[in-house]
Amino acid sequence: MTERTPEALPRVARPPLAVTALVLTAVYAATASRYDYHRDELYFRMLEPAWGYVDQPPLTPLLAQAAIAVFGDSLWALRVPAMLCMLATLWLAVLITREFGGGPRAQTVCAAGLAFAGVSVSMGHMLATATVDIPVWTAVLLFTARALRRADPRWWLAAGAAVGVGLYNKHLVVLLLISLAVALLVVGPRRVLRSGHLWAGVGLALLIGAPNLLYQALNGWPQLEMASVIAETKGPDARVELLPFQPVLLALMTPIWIAGVIALLRRPHWRGARALAVAYPVLLVIVLIAGGQMYYPLGLVIALFAIGCVPTAEWMRRGRWREWTVIGAVGLNTAVSAVIGLPLVPAERLGETPLPEVNSSLPDQLGWQAYVEQIGEVYQGLPEADAASAVVIASNYGEAGAVDRYGDAWGLPEVYSGHNHLRHYGPPPETATVVVTVGIPLPRVEGFFEDCEAAATLDNGIGVDNEEQGRTVGVCRGPVEAWGELWPHFQHYS
Repeated sequence: MTERTPEALPRVARPPLAVTALVLTAVYAATASRYDYHRDELYFRMLEPAWGYVDQPPLTPLLAQAAIAVFGDSLWALRVPAMLCMLATLWLAVLITREFGGGPRAQTVCAAGLAFAGVSVSMGHMLATATVDIPVWTAVLLFTARALRRADPRWWLAAGAAVGVGLYNKHLVVLLLISLAVALLVVGPRRVLRSGHLWAGVGLALLIGAPNLLYQALNGWPQLEMASVIAETKGPDARVELLPFQPVLLALMTPIWIAGVIALLRRPHWRGARALAVAYPVLLVIVLIAGGQMYYPLGLVIALFAIGCVPTAEWMRRGRWREWTVIGAVGLNTAVSAVIGLPLVPAERLGETPLPEVNSSLPDQLGWQAYVEQIGEVYQGLPEADAASAVVIASNYGEAGAVDRYGDAWGLPEVYSGHNHLRHYGPPPETATVVVTVGIPLPRVEGFFEDCEAAATLDNGIGVDNEEQGRTVGVCRGPVEAWGELWPHFQHYS
């Protein structure tokens, strides 16, 4: 059988897709300000516009700054681009379903099942690099599917452009390209790899992504050093979590994306696109070797889910009970995923639930204002002469970002941190003879000062355990060396 032509494709099921998008928008808008900033959002808010950073390309921080410029310096502003990314993913995923012949029923399952599915609902609630990566990967896979299904090599140029944009957000999209290339070598069609349009797409990706790649090259490829540190510190746990957590990515929708893998491998008329299925285990192997995070394959899983909605819709037609089974699964998945992924539980009750252990992004959105208040009380308790020559040094970018966001209310001085790219915003001036430390174990730094003392212990007041809870606020006086000599001791990647 020949591949479908564009004219043979079903129409886009706009009404159910629009309704799903409106519901999702309403839910995100209603919960956007329910907790507080995520630590990553506080970091993005601090970063100055640049072509790149030591730990990431510039796209997500630039989106954060653009949102603040348009909507004001508020939490809600940062949630707007996150919401738009998830809405874009919905539309792109539905177009993948349509590309494989999925009609209104299949497209409805895709939209409704994906809107509140496992990890994706959490990533659409807050602005993170992974949030932006999801629509990028989905777009690359849509254009790849069109190039393979329609035997139209011009779509490789669109895929290359999407990859180029993705290089401004995360270089992980390269792992997707490697996985697809290996899959094409294994199951074909291998002639695609000789296509001039495909290599033109690769060239276009490099051309679009050149400024960020140039930044990395001129600065000694700091992201490779960053990746090495993360693989060393988090890699062992990540390797253990990778495979068991794959069914969690889309939760109860897992059977549908597995159906997509099976259909790609078994249906003769989908033969030209079966590399999409083979790319998944290849990507798992790469992520496993690299020690990457368990959610890295999510973009490919979403595409497989969109494809799996086609055989799912066909299965639903064979009996009323099957239709209600899928509807029930989508409904139950929506309820469970919303509770796990969104800030629905009151903050003061969250510590009584297992949710902080299930979804670490929830506790990372709590306690910032309470912590800054406690830091402010320590600062205001300093003698006037000490306060006049004091700075704040935080152990990580979340703490630094919180002080930068809320510190003015307490008259806090300039905040510094050696964490990731913030190292380049230091060292403190030589006039800084007093340091209020936040989250830094005093035994690690007391040798750099004439004296250090603990002044407070951070407590969010709601019993939620996160990275800051129980950490020390210290006061250190009299640096024993110039700050230019001391600053490297405060720098670290994580």
